Amino acid sequence: MLRALVGPTASGKTEAGIALAQRLGCEGVSVDSMLVYRGMDIGTAKPTAIQRATVSHHLIDLAEPSERFTVARFQAAARDVLPRVDRPLLVGGSGLYLRAIVDDLTFPPEDAMVRASLQVEAEVVGAARMFERLAALDPVAAGRIEPGNVRRIVRALEVAAVSGAPFSAFAEAWEVYDPARVRAAGLRVDRPVLAARIAGRIEAMLVAGWLDEVRDLVGRGLGGWLTSTQAIGYAELAWHLDGRLSLEEAVERTVKRTKELARRQMAWFRKDPRICWFDVGPDGPGDALDAIAVYLEGADA
Repeated sequence: MLRALVGPTASGKTEAGIALAQRLGCEGVSVDSMLVYRGMDIGTAKPTAIQRATVSHHLIDLAEPSERFTVARFQAAARDVLPRVDRPLLVGGSGLYLRAIVDDLTFPPEDAMVRASLQVEAEVVGAARMFERLAALDPVAAGRIEPGNVRRIVRALEVAAVSGAPFSAFAEAWEVYDPARVRAAGLRVDRPVLAARIAGRIEAMLVAGWLDEVRDLVGRGLGGWLTSTQAIGYAELAWHLDGRLSLEEAVERTVKRTKELARRQMAWFRKDPRICWFDVGPDGPGDALDAIAVYLEGADA
């Protein structure tokens, strides 16, 4: 049985995961859709070099930002890595990536030509029109996708075109939660507390050099990728560097979108009855670590 620590962004998962891994003799395994990208460190709250030297981390820095990286590719990487990890502790906020590992889900087919055609169409008509098309075709899938996330909208339309079935049809297995597969602890934060933690973390990221990180990515020719994929914070800061937003506007939008992300993450996790929730206060999950460690230690090795 696998162990996992999950929760919304800014809930303190990284620090808690490291502390728990040390206590339990585990190695960290990321289940985060953005930590897979190399060079996107500050804005994704990726474990630092010191933290990774303290506890081994896996499934981080798997791809260049410009590469197409899918959950199926993540699942394949996890299948390769996990057998070689000593007592893995899955840590992250991407519910789909967690379940790709834990529940061994099957993912829908791909067709590069269809996807390329849809991407061209999206460039012509815009994200809003493409989202309207998806909502009419597959309202269930549309309800799970951010309206401005062109990449995911195109993917859902691609699946429908290639398979003849709605993208959401492939999610039927997601309704089965086998309790024998994972013992998961969740960090639960009251909304006002989480909002303050999100704002504080974004400010700390800027102090740590996030804008310089984005400037470097833009200088490498990745500005279009950042904005087309709507990477939270990276897109806004890239627009700021391009003169389209003031820094204050970029930060305001980043805070707003991060709060929306946290709500979507919790919506995902609340569906999983296997998660045992632990409350986190303004100072982080430190006070809950003892109880979480006891709970996770109950998992079979």
